[in-house]
Amino acid sequence: MANGITYGINFPFRQSIKGQYLSLSERTDEEIRSNLVHLLLTRKGSRYYLPDFGTRLYEFIFEPLDGETFGVLRGEIEDAITTYIPNLTVQSITIEPYVNSDKSLGEPIVPEQDIPTYAVPGANTEEYTAKIKIEYIDESNAFGSRQFVIINL
Repeated sequence: MANGITYGINFPFRQSIKGQYLSLSERTDEEIRSNLVHLLLTRKGSRYYLPDFGTRLYEFIFEPLDGETFGVLRGEIEDAITTYIPNLTVQSITIEPYVNSDKSLGEPIVPEQDIPTYAVPGANTEEYTAKIKIEYIDESNAFGSRQFVIINL
């Protein structure tokens, strides 16, 4: 731990042989990324007392990969971030068809650059899978850090 300070629980939860399913975030950028992934992967309407929290990303599984679907996805993501994480400035949202070279679904995929990529669990097929990359800046501190998250839907 960084000086014994933790900010919250990392999301998504991970499998662990040692029983450490809940790891704590030790840096603010880890916590912001966890909050963003938690917001995006929560189904809208599934939280009591916060029925608008989350997105409808799961409803777009097996939808056509065309400009209309991508536009609705982009709007859904922007609305959720603006409402629930106002200190995040979205630089760009890139949505494109995804070609899966690693067949592990539902687990974070860690490529060579050590950037977690999250795959929505389910029976995805490549012709219906989209890659969503969200580049953002955290403006809650003086220097604002630029990060991004990739979700395969």
